[in-house]
Amino acid sequence: MNVLTFDIEEWFQIKFDSDFLDENKISRYENRIDNNMQFIFDILDQYNLKATFFSLGWVAKKYPQILKKIIKKGHELGSHSHLHKLVYNQNKEDFSEDLRLSIQSIEDVVGKKVELYRAPNFSINQDNTWAFEEMAKQGIKIDCSICPTKKKISESKDFNLLKPSKILTKSNIELKEFPINTFKLFKTRVIFSGGGYFRILPYFFLKKMMNASDYVMTYFHPRDFDPDQPILDDISLIRYFKSYIGLSNSKKKLDRLFKDFKFMSVGEACNKIDWTKAPIYKL
Repeated sequence: MNVLTFDIEEWFQIKFDSDFLDENKISRYENRIDNNMQFIFDILDQYNLKATFFSLGWVAKKYPQILKKIIKKGHELGSHSHLHKLVYNQNKEDFSEDLRLSIQSIEDVVGKKVELYRAPNFSINQDNTWAFEEMAKQGIKIDCSICPTKKKISESKDFNLLKPSKILTKSNIELKEFPINTFKLFKTRVIFSGGGYFRILPYFFLKKMMNASDYVMTYFHPRDFDPDQPILDDISLIRYFKSYIGLSNSKKKLDRLFKDFKFMSVGEACNKIDWTKAPIYKL
């Protein structure tokens, strides 16, 4: 089962400084999302693929034509927050309001209920599991926010969810969870299926890991396929490496991936799973 998802945000939203979380200040950066999304639409049409797009509410407000096109082409749409704020940098009330704004902004554009969510940078960990309760209150039924490895940027604690599971909140509400997949390399679980990991790893490694995995959750961004994007000032070496290395070959790599493997949206994957047999993670 290979699940195809895209996180819809602009090229400069790799930073989480306060200036990049201010709707007025980020408006000064150039628009590159339209051209990058056109590449994504074209290649999905070429291979007759349906995907799930997690959009920022900010994108819905600023570029409503993109969300309308996603729906027109028969793809799925979910929330990726409103302003790309990391969940572990918010309290429950701030998170709830950010989620509300994102859902409202998306629904106002497309007229469809938003029931899917992915946190920016997979920033839900065991210290903020209240986020699942807030999602459920606002009608989210499927989450794709868990990364079952310890990521330095998020300081997340390991959820140890390696395949689609059910999360049971403290108020006994169930959410379906599609975590990021990993590949066991020696004694370490590594990520490979999206973002900088996808761009940096040689294709033969990617293909080997894909073939060895019965569940893959991809996560791409429009900027992953934009080799001409500007380089932001004042970013760490690690962030530079993860954000800009491998851009020149990423379009060809995605084309090879679509030739070699079949993919489906989150909704299609959800319909194929027998949820009565899925693992349950109790908060």
